[in-house]
Amino acid sequence: MNGTIVYIPEFNRVEDRETALAFMRANPFAILVSNTDDGPFATHLPVVVAERDGNVILRAHAAQANPHWKVFEQEQQVDSLVIFHGPHAYISPALYELRESVPTWNYATVHAYGRGKILSSDDDKQQVLAELIAQFDASYLDQWKSLGDQYHSRMLNHIVAFEIAVSRLEGKFKLSQNRTRTEQENVIQALGTSADSAVSGVAQLMRQRGLGAK
Repeated sequence: MNGTIVYIPEFNRVEDRETALAFMRANPFAILVSNTDDGPFATHLPVVVAERDGNVILRAHAAQANPHWKVFEQEQQVDSLVIFHGPHAYISPALYELRESVPTWNYATVHAYGRGKILSSDDDKQQVLAELIAQFDASYLDQWKSLGDQYHSRMLNHIVAFEIAVSRLEGKFKLSQNRTRTEQENVIQALGTSADSAVSGVAQLMRQRGLGAK
């Protein structure tokens, strides 16, 4: 994760690959961003995070009507960016020991970079769909398989499956690591009681990372 192209202070950097992969799998609804002749193009989509021969592979599909996939057919293709975003929360300066402090925002994210490859065969499309269903709706998988080839064929004609071989991972967990233990604990206590899962999730992640009171 060296040579980052997003601002990451050293104390916020996630160096461990397994930590990054676990975060990606826990937050699989990602944003795919690619450069086009008209500027950046973004698509929100669920992603399967796989590993093959020690390499990280992201597998997904888009609607055929979505032109994003055409980027992966370009001869001079450059890396696309896939953003995995997790819990986030506003942090009030009232939680800090020093009164002259400023507010901030805590969050966690992993950026994955790589070039896409179209998976054009029906078998490949079926496999990607099966992986997505198994991950997000496992109880539906048998029903999907029972729907018959004709139905499957109609559905497959409307999607484009693809995979991205990840060449770079950048993880950033901004979780008040630069604050005192007391301040970290104040943040955890304040966020942990929230009914908003995005907010309480920050407190949980801070605990998991060993922050707050010992």
